[in-house]
Amino acid sequence: MAATGNALRLGVNIDHVATVRNARGSAYPDPVRAAQLAEAAGADGITAHLREDRRHISDADIDGLMAALRVPLNLEMAATDEMQAIALRHRPHAVCLVPERREERTTEGGLDVAGDEARLARFIAPLAEAGCRVSLFIGADAAQVEAAARVGAAVVELHTGAYCDLHHEGRFEARDTELARLAAMATHAQALGLEVHAGHGLTYDTVAPIAALPEIRELNIGHFLIGEAIFLGLEASIAGMRARMQAERG
Repeated sequence: MAATGNALRLGVNIDHVATVRNARGSAYPDPVRAAQLAEAAGADGITAHLREDRRHISDADIDGLMAALRVPLNLEMAATDEMQAIALRHRPHAVCLVPERREERTTEGGLDVAGDEARLARFIAPLAEAGCRVSLFIGADAAQVEAAARVGAAVVELHTGAYCDLHHEGRFEARDTELARLAAMATHAQALGLEVHAGHGLTYDTVAPIAALPEIRELNIGHFLIGEAIFLGLEASIAGMRARMQAERG
């Protein structure tokens, strides 16, 4: 889905609805239902991470999302043969390649594109040929941005986790340095012809400076929105985030 003018899209990640479901081994809460509610609340897209260990989203969830959604699905996944085959079978609107380690709680750091260029170029090619927009989840580093352009990605998603962590730790000088790095890499990526997205750890308190970066076309936010939905409901949670995003983009 292409942005128009200065629009900023919101992708809602529904992984942690599946986390709650899986904690009891039951059929609910249903992440597909959550995705439909997010869509009705104005989400521009839905993000789901099909991990190799299936700790939250399942293969059946991907089947259900592809059948139910009218907005684009962004399938996050590791760059493995198994995941490539799943993506080629479903052909979602977008595929976001992320690093993945079994022992991590959530995605830690960005993909090392510069250190794996040849393999990633081969991996991306059939996905792009199948019509998937391929995004690479990377840190705010020039070498990674430049490698992403070389391997044939259409999009980079800048990892905002360090910026968010520094904010919540009260380390504001370091936070502002990281924000400046994100801003510089968003400009650099756009100049190389890449569409720029951002995400990881964003909250009501941290989203505004990221949303204000004019090169960024999409934010992907999940854990915070699902957490706030416990207290506010999903529609209100999403509306609150949209209001903050739009306040920065006019």
